[in-house]
Amino acid sequence: MKGPLRAVLRAASASLVVGVAVAIVALTLAQRSGSLDPWVELSRYLPYYWLLLPCLVAFAAACWLGRAWAVASLAAPLVLASATMSVQWNVGEPGEQRVRLMTYNSKLNRVDDPAVAQAVGREVARHDPDVLVMQDSDGLLVGRGAPPLVAGQPLFGLPYVYAVSQYVVASRLPMRDCAPSGIDYGGESHRYVRCTFDAHGIELTVVTMHFKSPRMGLLATRREGVEGADEWQRNYAERLAQSRELARQLAPLPRPLVVAGDLNAPESSPVIQRLLAAGLRDSFSVSGRGYGFSYGQSMRAGLSFLRIDHILASPDVGFAASFVGEGRVSEHRPVIADLVLRR
Repeated sequence: MKGPLRAVLRAASASLVVGVAVAIVALTLAQRSGSLDPWVELSRYLPYYWLLLPCLVAFAAACWLGRAWAVASLAAPLVLASATMSVQWNVGEPGEQRVRLMTYNSKLNRVDDPAVAQAVGREVARHDPDVLVMQDSDGLLVGRGAPPLVAGQPLFGLPYVYAVSQYVVASRLPMRDCAPSGIDYGGESHRYVRCTFDAHGIELTVVTMHFKSPRMGLLATRREGVEGADEWQRNYAERLAQSRELARQLAPLPRPLVVAGDLNAPESSPVIQRLLAAGLRDSFSVSGRGYGFSYGQSMRAGLSFLRIDHILASPDVGFAASFVGEGRVSEHRPVIADLVLRR
């Protein structure tokens, strides 16, 4: 290879290595900035494994440049695997009065196979929660794919049960005052459910919520590019409005308070940050280990890459541990947290 051509190729390879590293860092900083920009929000739903390809290409180019460059090029995938993907390594918080809570978008709203409901039941039994909150579970109410709920009868071995709309709440702890509440946004109405539990002599308020799905906005942008951006921006604005209104309605509720459900946004999203700014903490960020991804395994690649199901709680609730369950039954993995109740 002639000297001038070799010099050009080396310069191009060096630019590629540096460019990939800068792009990964810039993406991470943008996602962590709290920006309300809809394009930054869109990037939070980007499958991380797509970013591995430029990292691998940059590494190959760096190997040609020499050992020092090859080692330096590993910075990009390291940032991707840690900061960008928000890896957690927490030890949890101590405490004896514990309650295990599980949130699960079961997708029992559109199945006609009783075996699916049975598999959901096995997943619940595997984690043995004291309190179970489920979304997209109205198939249990109408008996589509599972025997319908019968008043006064246990569900998955949990004796106290409340169900309305898409929500099902089941508990081994006595519960009362269960009722739906409304959130109106953009001319639409949306429900969430609130219940009060007697947890070791402490009154625990639990809210389960399912925010609007970003699916249609994401599909419009993927299929139509910039022309589909309007649909994405509307979708994002509606979820922000839901979050803002829920935070407002949570303010006067009794503490200790837990909010659990399919919130359809990662923790770095302003959709979740508005709830955290209202005084809540995320269970996985306090006591989880690893990535805690709860969605993505049903897509073509078969890999989870989003943490959009959350358990949030007021500061008077501690978290001893938090983790996700299996992803073979539903599009969503359940999220489980061992709550520590503080008197």
